[in-house]
Amino acid sequence: MKSTGSDAAGGGAADWMALTKPRITLMVLLTAGIGILLAASETPALELVAATLVGTWLVAAGSSALNHAIEHELDAQMVRTANRPVASGRMRAHAAVAFGLLLGCGGLLLLAWRVNWTTAILGLIAFLGYVVVYTPLKVKSSLSTVVGAVPGAIPPMMGWTAISGQVEAGAWALFGVLFLWQLPHFLAIAWMCRHDYARAGFPMLPVVEPDGRSTASQMVLYSVALIPVSLAPAILGLAGRGYFIGALALGLLYTALSIGFARDRSDASARRVLLASVIYLPAVLGVLALDRVGG
Repeated sequence: MKSTGSDAAGGGAADWMALTKPRITLMVLLTAGIGILLAASETPALELVAATLVGTWLVAAGSSALNHAIEHELDAQMVRTANRPVASGRMRAHAAVAFGLLLGCGGLLLLAWRVNWTTAILGLIAFLGYVVVYTPLKVKSSLSTVVGAVPGAIPPMMGWTAISGQVEAGAWALFGVLFLWQLPHFLAIAWMCRHDYARAGFPMLPVVEPDGRSTASQMVLYSVALIPVSLAPAILGLAGRGYFIGALALGLLYTALSIGFARDRSDASARRVLLASVIYLPAVLGVLALDRVGG
């Protein structure tokens, strides 16, 4: 008989790592690094960079572990999440809670001690926003997707404030790019996994409005809005013409595929949007970094 998340023995090393959602936390590190790069007028101290990245990773990893624990019963009902450590019964829920609190609180303390209070406060907002607001809201409203994009867009701001100590226009520009990028990405996943979400009781937009019209219209709206927002770094003087052209081209591609989903609300067209989103963010951040370093 399969053990439950509340009485099973703790998992192995791979399960502990899985609690941190490595792909998501890697993206958190990359976006925080971009914030550092854009805010720095000269090479920052290695100690400051390391403390910022480690602290930001700990906050993101801790919130991910807590999400695993809180949602483990619902995760067990979905194909895409049933094999997660707590959902599958390989790890106790309270062990994941302790692990998440240890990582998250450790990250916040590190940011306050070795970086600055502004960055630590942003980390706290992201941590609480993900764990206390977004995660419980997922079972109550389709608006959770929008709410959840807020903590996901804060890491580049943390990188910025680690250098400047202030939330300036450049930090808000990075926040805007990350916030808007996430929404078509998550809506595409929600459409493709709508039956899974419905089975677990998550009222995602494609579940509560199964014809997909609202999902498609929001996907197009957010991808269109992303285009001018993504050009803000160039307008603010943080990047040059190369970035402007690259971001514009990538934004138009993302929008074109979102429009394609609006015309053909199928899993295949949603998968193309998802693929575009996976390509878009590292590409636009890579162009931004190259433009900044080369400029």
